[in-house]
Amino acid sequence: MMTMARRAFRFPRNILCSSERKLPSNQCTFRTCRPYDIILIQQLHFPPRNLSFRAARYFGTSPSNKDKEEHEILGTCSDTSDPPILTWVDDYVPASLRPYARLARIDKPIGTWLLLWPCFWSTAIAAPQGCFPDPYLLGLFSTGAFVMRGAGCTINDMWDQDIDRQVHRTALRPLANGDLTQTKALGFLALQLSLGLGVLVSLPHTYYCFAWGASSLPLVVVYPLMKRYTNFPQVVLGLTFNWGAWMGWAATYGTMDYSIVAPLYGAGVTWTLVYDTIYANQDKKDDAALGLKSTALTFGQDVKRHKQILHFFAILTYGQLILAGYDVENLSMLPYTAGITAAYGHLIWQIRTADLDNPHNLAARFRSNAKVGAVVFGSIVAGKLF
Repeated sequence: MMTMARRAFRFPRNILCSSERKLPSNQCTFRTCRPYDIILIQQLHFPPRNLSFRAARYFGTSPSNKDKEEHEILGTCSDTSDPPILTWVDDYVPASLRPYARLARIDKPIGTWLLLWPCFWSTAIAAPQGCFPDPYLLGLFSTGAFVMRGAGCTINDMWDQDIDRQVHRTALRPLANGDLTQTKALGFLALQLSLGLGVLVSLPHTYYCFAWGASSLPLVVVYPLMKRYTNFPQVVLGLTFNWGAWMGWAATYGTMDYSIVAPLYGAGVTWTLVYDTIYANQDKKDDAALGLKSTALTFGQDVKRHKQILHFFAILTYGQLILAGYDVENLSMLPYTAGITAAYGHLIWQIRTADLDNPHNLAARFRSNAKVGAVVFGSIVAGKLF
């Protein structure tokens, strides 16, 4: 344990890079005043790596009081749930590649999980009775979800560069703060899409899967624009993020059983409406000021009514998952229904405990949806095995 730590931390301009706001001279030395410029923190009794706070950020655990105190001293801002703390990207990724890593959000895995789970659900529900899902397909979908989630983030930031500069939570993204240019981002996007294409053509029933996979690209491209034109951009996000529900079945059989996959896909869409509305409440003030739209604004400022609408979509998610399982002949409904009910209970907890004006509370509930997806997947596997 270090008693006198000397570490490099990065802070946004509006927290510490201002001539009017400086830490005491015995605590820090300023080199420059640009977003993400380095500040050397001296004479602070902190360990070299704040691992438990990182674990809390990734997995939803609770950081210790000492970690919270350190995080507060180092620039936590109550207005955003996305504090500029160091992550493994800063420790292990070469400096020249860090902007690309941040552009793809590889240090924020929740988006990959949310894109991946519908692929896993569909692959599991298509598996023969008594069998685990095909590990080859699970591996391909894991790789594809990681790559295409990053590509979606790149497309989103290319569209929203000017808007992101004006939103507190997104002002430090690589395009918004000038770390990358549009040209460099476009080249990176080409690489990401090429990798995604490689995964797609590696799937069984290649031509059939290619047709289904390519059909999702218009949604991937237009989703970031929807907040400008519709009050329900989260619907388009749901249609995009849950496309894997079609892909798992298509890769397994080379055909489509709409009686099973359509309600599974619909459940993913309504699930997205729940978790991304919770997430969007973090930005509702900025969105309203900029004339942008979201379900967080559409559902209104009345907290009781807002949560009633979220409960309605949670019930729709539960019902559609039950319906999808009911139409599968080789699925044991008892373990499946028990697991789906547990996942629904988690959604109820999220909605009831969400503080719609507290970004840290909202972000924690949003990230916890990785567990919801895992419970649904486990329920399907249990239904196949037992």
